[in-house]
Amino acid sequence: MLRAVDDAVAALQQGLMVVVPTDTVYGLAADPFHPGATERIFVAKQRPRDIELPVLVAEVEQALELCLVEALPVAARRLMDRCWPGALTLVVPRRPGLAADLGSDDTTVGLRRPAHPVVRQLCHRVGPLAVTSANVHGGATPPTADGVAELFGDDVAVIVDGGVCAGAPSTVVDCTGPEPRLLREGAVPWTEVVAAAS
Repeated sequence: MLRAVDDAVAALQQGLMVVVPTDTVYGLAADPFHPGATERIFVAKQRPRDIELPVLVAEVEQALELCLVEALPVAARRLMDRCWPGALTLVVPRRPGLAADLGSDDTTVGLRRPAHPVVRQLCHRVGPLAVTSANVHGGATPPTADGVAELFGDDVAVIVDGGVCAGAPSTVVDCTGPEPRLLREGAVPWTEVVAAAS
């Protein structure tokens, strides 16, 4: 595993796409600040560019570097502090001029601090990573590294095998307005999000 993580760091720094285990499902990861890197994800997944790629971070501080902090609602900070690390993605105002290619929208960014130590280690070593489920857009995500390898083949530079990853997807919450708004209910129940945001 350690060798695979080192290999993944090297590949990400070269702008290549890697497969990583997360606390939900296997993900396709790329460095969004490396020119052309996230385009590999959009092409491999057959994902439209108007569906933004979320970003995984190692710590809350790393997330705040990507936000327009002065426009961040109080509820968003509460959710970061109370529900992270975990399967909760927060869509927040994006810092103007942020040189990350996540798709066609440059006003918001979806952020998550995962509970899986491997992907957090990668974020510590490389920086925030664009990570999305390792599937063809609209399809199922294989629960094993071998299954993902079979699906994507040579499109992937490195696969970090973390065993079976078959969790529910993250809950996605819009935190761009005064009150959080549910976009997708997943592993974290909406009732829990509402309570944590209050």
